[in-house]
Amino acid sequence: MTATAPRLDEILVQRVIRLTGRRVRDLTVEVAGEEVVLRGRANSFYVKQLAQHAVREVLAFAPLRNAIVVDRPGPFG
Repeated sequence: MTATAPRLDEILVQRVIRLTGRRVRDLTVEVAGEEVVLRGRANSFYVKQLAQHAVREVLAFAPLRNAIVVDRPGPFG
């Protein structure tokens, strides 16, 4: 049995999970050509920005679209 190298999207997902502490729900990272698209749901713009920074640490100059949706919590959390 041979081990396969992780794909770029898998590496990016793991970095986002690690940096955000799993605070992006339904996270997906799409790598299409040179563009990277982040999708998922977060409860703050801070977490959305953390996810973007996680990708930028690996791909500093790649076109990046951060399509993570920020869900504002209701008045009771």
